[in-house]
Amino acid sequence: MENWEEDFAYQRVRHLIQSRFNRPVLPNMDAMLFLIGVQELGRWKQDFTKEEKQDLMHVAVCRLFAADGHYEFIGRDDDGWPHYELNGKIPPRDLAGQEELLKKKIVDYFAELEEEEGLIG
Repeated sequence: MENWEEDFAYQRVRHLIQSRFNRPVLPNMDAMLFLIGVQELGRWKQDFTKEEKQDLMHVAVCRLFAADGHYEFIGRDDDGWPHYELNGKIPPRDLAGQEELLKKKIVDYFAELEEEEGLIG
């Protein structure tokens, strides 16, 4: 996929999420990771703490990179939080490269949800 196609796909996901949650602005990368983390946690509460929000974003990153085998889901703790184990380091990239990779992973994640559960569209 060419860079403009990847960017278009990412913008499409942002617009779909904005519409689904009836938000006035497009979600940024952090908001997208937070939403993926909540989806993976499987429950919502009004008042996640700052630490919980950071943990949710970490869960999202682990889930996104589990598809490539970098992380492996090892189970849930007593509170229901998903836990992953690092299997292999993600090849180093500069900041722009990291952002592009995360965008692609986010698009892939929502495409998978759309395929499996019809959640988008």
